[in-house]
Amino acid sequence: MTLIATDALTKTYGGRVTALADLTVEVQPGIVGLVGANGAGKSTLIKILLGLLAPTSGQARVLGLDPTTDADAVRARVGYMPENDCLPPDLSAAEFVTHLGRISGLPRAAARERASEALRHVGLYEERYRQIGGYSTGMKQRVKLAQALVHDPDLLLLDEPTNGLDPAGRDAMLALVHRIGAEFGISVLVCSHLLGEVERICDSLIAIDGGRLLRSAQLSDMTTASDVLAIEVSEGTEALAARLAAADLPVSREGQLLLVPAENGSDVYDRILTAVVELDLPLHRLDQRRHRVAELFATTEDSRVNV
Repeated sequence: MTLIATDALTKTYGGRVTALADLTVEVQPGIVGLVGANGAGKSTLIKILLGLLAPTSGQARVLGLDPTTDADAVRARVGYMPENDCLPPDLSAAEFVTHLGRISGLPRAAARERASEALRHVGLYEERYRQIGGYSTGMKQRVKLAQALVHDPDLLLLDEPTNGLDPAGRDAMLALVHRIGAEFGISVLVCSHLLGEVERICDSLIAIDGGRLLRSAQLSDMTTASDVLAIEVSEGTEALAARLAAADLPVSREGQLLLVPAENGSDVYDRILTAVVELDLPLHRLDQRRHRVAELFATTEDSRVNV
């Protein structure tokens, strides 16, 4: 079943500012990244999908429903994590998530039980009775995720879920989102301006710029293998680079990776392994490097997707 489908979807504000322009795209089940620079139209699209905004023209469908006419039915099956912090500081997480469960139509006892379960899933079970005002930014993001999960939705719409988090917090949030999609079987649309983050967890990707579709495809179709071998060792990277260069293998550096062209002969793989063994280094990775999605979008004319 198609999760989301738009047909020539357009949204203008005041007849002057165009947030979405003739956007036609289909979203299939899985973890899907919706990426684009700030102001690309991502949040406008999410609000239309939730029935919070009416399109100027065109049509959108969510789980086969029209959010313009069936907004309540859409929101009963969709969980939404907003970008902005909108949490009441004087309530506990348990009280807040239970309240949102009640608003979603759950009976009182079921809402309380589901709230505890949702908070357990996001790692806040032990802290569920603390007031939200005393939470860290990362904990507040998890509360927002829990309230989106409380009514057991078929689809999650996450608007900038890593907003305001430090690198460790972003990694933890992305791992949590991936777990929800992989283990719970809930489809997720992750809206972000950070292409490199969603690339790590998504099955497919939709990129928009200036309200227009740049590209929509499976991630595997965008990241074809290159003719470059990627090598990663946990220590001795510089020594390995020197040894490979001495063996007449062109070496470049990308973060913790060493990159070596593979077209220089069929024995390149064996020569790299020999160098690693001779230096007695712990090898973490030796495989064909795949193109990063950011590299593909960087070639798109006038693309402003952040990486």
